[in-house]
Amino acid sequence: MDRHHAVEPAKSMYETKAQIRRAVEAAGIPYTYIICNFFAAYFLANLSQPDATSPPRDKVVIFGDVTAKVVFNKEEDIGTYSIRAVDDPRTLNKSLYISPPSNIYSMNELVDLWEKKIRKTLEKVYINEDQLLKDIQDTAQSRNLLLAILHSAYVKGGLTNFEIDPSFGVEASELYPDVNYTTVDEYLNQFV
Repeated sequence: MDRHHAVEPAKSMYETKAQIRRAVEAAGIPYTYIICNFFAAYFLANLSQPDATSPPRDKVVIFGDVTAKVVFNKEEDIGTYSIRAVDDPRTLNKSLYISPPSNIYSMNELVDLWEKKIRKTLEKVYINEDQLLKDIQDTAQSRNLLLAILHSAYVKGGLTNFEIDPSFGVEASELYPDVNYTTVDEYLNQFV
């Protein structure tokens, strides 16, 4: 929330979350912030295609410069890591980043993986940053938040463009290496 590069309407949402965090800290309330990244059921089950309910089989929209990486996590794994962190003194007053290495993909890497799984090359439609920003402005309010979140992640790299500072954060898969999380590769198998 503190290092985002989001545009409206996501910008206001992230700033509100950051203000809440600062208020919690100022009040001296013990906390662990869970940074879950992208929910697999919402962003991976459709390869981050707005309005799609399953991964594409013919055409895919690719946002940004294709190099920014995002992190996808199955919701049950987020729950497992969160439960593990509840009473762990190593997470007290820190952010727990759920960023397992096998779940970090650029849009190009994700599409490549999907194409291998379905043994088909998809038609790729590239949406550069300028076009995406225009789409955010021109789209109905109900959809522009999603586009702004996609812009923050896929164009600005908002989920992975930083190092986790151990003074205020820890990474879940490093802290709990025994958790057998679901990889992006495994998750996508259900749609083949």
